Amino acid sequence: MSLRIVLADDHVVVRQGLRALLEQAGLAVVGEAADGHEAVRLVREHRPEVAVLDLAMPRLNGLDAARKIIQVSPRTTTVLLTLHTEDHYVLAALEAGVRGYVVKTQTVEELVQAIRQASRGAVYLSPSISGAVVQAYLDKSGPPTDDSLTAREREVLQLVAEGKTTKEIAQTLSVSVKTAETHRGRIMDKLGIHNTAGLVRYAVRRGIIQP
Repeated sequence: MSLRIVLADDHVVVRQGLRALLEQAGLAVVGEAADGHEAVRLVREHRPEVAVLDLAMPRLNGLDAARKIIQVSPRTTTVLLTLHTEDHYVLAALEAGVRGYVVKTQTVEELVQAIRQASRGAVYLSPSISGAVVQAYLDKSGPPTDDSLTAREREVLQLVAEGKTTKEIAQTLSVSVKTAETHRGRIMDKLGIHNTAGLVRYAVRRGIIQP
């Protein structure tokens, strides 16, 4: 039986192209998502073997979507697609439980290989990923890759960085405006950043949004 895949990328053309190539390779794409929240919903609905996630997506980025997917469907493994090869991105992905980290400059054959290996419980990293980052993960000796923000606070931070108002954030997350304001205040206190421009810069540096 074909491996079932949920595919998430906010670019329709890219998503359609990937779907065609994956299906040519004998994989079954059972759902497509344009953002991280939609990806999580589709995984909860279809329980696929693998979720392939673009790292940079609106509303909820691929890394935080991967964290949620592991919670809602533990048997679904995740593969990240990204242009980033920096150590801190890779370490954050591994620590979040991501099983595949594929650089977009590689071939679709590499992505298929990553999907198949991840579905068997192995970890696949693009050849361009530094071996030192893997050793740092195994040794747990690398620099910290996460901050003190909760999963919900990271969601709020991404929405703030995307230019959403507090009311829009509340609507997106189905919470009250007061709750959204509270989250924003806690983020600023934890990070020691007290203006929106600073939060945007922080989100870019952390890879939560792309510049």
